[in-house]
Amino acid sequence: MIIPVILSGGSGTRLWPLSRALYPKQLLSLTGENTMLQDTVLRLASAPEIGPVYCVCNESHRFLVAEQLHEIGTDIGEIILEPLGRNTAPATAAAAILIAEKHPDAMMLVLPADHLILDPVAFGLAIEAGRAAAEEGALVTFGIAPTSPETGYGYIRAEVKSSEGKSTFPVLEFVEKPDRETAGRYLAAGNYFWNSGIFLFRAESYLKELEKQAPAIPAACREAVQKAVRDLDFLRLDAASFEASPSDSIDYAVMEKTSNAALVPLDAGWNDVGAWSALWDVEKRDESGNVQKGDVLLHDVRNSYIHATSRLVSVIGLDDHVIVETSDAVLVASKSRVQDVKVLVEELKKHSRDEAESHRRVYRPWGTYETVDHADRFKVKRITVKPGAALSLQKHHHRAEHWIVVKGTAIVTVEERTITLSEDQSTYIPVGAFHRLENHGTVQLELIEVQTGSYLGEDDIVRVDDRYGRQ
Repeated sequence: MIIPVILSGGSGTRLWPLSRALYPKQLLSLTGENTMLQDTVLRLASAPEIGPVYCVCNESHRFLVAEQLHEIGTDIGEIILEPLGRNTAPATAAAAILIAEKHPDAMMLVLPADHLILDPVAFGLAIEAGRAAAEEGALVTFGIAPTSPETGYGYIRAEVKSSEGKSTFPVLEFVEKPDRETAGRYLAAGNYFWNSGIFLFRAESYLKELEKQAPAIPAACREAVQKAVRDLDFLRLDAASFEASPSDSIDYAVMEKTSNAALVPLDAGWNDVGAWSALWDVEKRDESGNVQKGDVLLHDVRNSYIHATSRLVSVIGLDDHVIVETSDAVLVASKSRVQDVKVLVEELKKHSRDEAESHRRVYRPWGTYETVDHADRFKVKRITVKPGAALSLQKHHHRAEHWIVVKGTAIVTVEERTITLSEDQSTYIPVGAFHRLENHGTVQLELIEVQTGSYLGEDDIVRVDDRYGRQ
């Protein structure tokens, strides 16, 4: 049996403004109806003998990850919560420790949650090709045959000439991202592959090699797993133990040092969607070479990517550009400079701008809220609550709230009083009053919330009861 381990801890900053820290690219639908996380799971149907899915994710993404996995009927083995980012080696180690205990004969297929693979059948065949080597204890990685002198990827040099007729080749070395001239030599050599970040190995094989090459990582992860606590559908790793682990990638911690690495070529339309230009590469283009998403109007525009989410975007006389519009931000960039988007995101973070962290529409386990308008001493939100869901019982020190129901039926608790509100009815929540909003119905509840007060930050919440385990 092969246990998929999906690493879903990234933030996808180079796809800002669509991707945000609280809603990163793996949770977005970028190339189809499903999100990238969901596509990562669904393509496993082409691989052999797949077992329950283990997913390692950021704590702040946990409810979205769980909801998206449940939407597609995933057989979930475990959703493991990282208390903080420690790169891929510790994340994989925590999963390996759990898998070695529950499925000692299984192999692990480690997959980034945010990659695009256009040919799932070829992907499944590659997994099968690497299976025998992994069963024998090899640490198998999957290399992409380069089609251009790409400088944005790491490379793997494999011993292919002496292994003709085989599907798995010995790894000679891992190479850092090269300059363009060096990348051209790699392309011409024929035995260099792009590093996909996909791995197949037995859990014990990985842990044994990790203990040899970077023993502090498995030591910290074993303690983090031993002290982990169950939190609803999630397994929460112990924060202090996990923080003690060195932060390192699988490549640096293990693959570059081991003598037991093997490579399987993967030709399945792989793309790591690391920048907006990658989406232009893989999406269907019009006769002028443009990719158009949403409400877009173009005149004399060529070879560009234009994505509108909330309004009409009109463009005149541009070549080779990327334009992405959301309700609170617009990005305009030369297609050759889209890797620099991460510089803008760092600048936003430096100035504590909300646009780096979240969209106007923020997702919660009970539904969503979206800021419609705000100024000094007031804020207006549009709130949706899913059927059967409820907000926490809470109070605010600095703000009062007015709720107006526009769709559905709301059950509202204010201190000791509980009332039912239907469409066009409203209520008032005084400053300091404990209150809760619930949707007992079968349709989505929608309401408008008007906040007034001296401070309207999201951290002005005192929760005394929450069905989702939030503090």
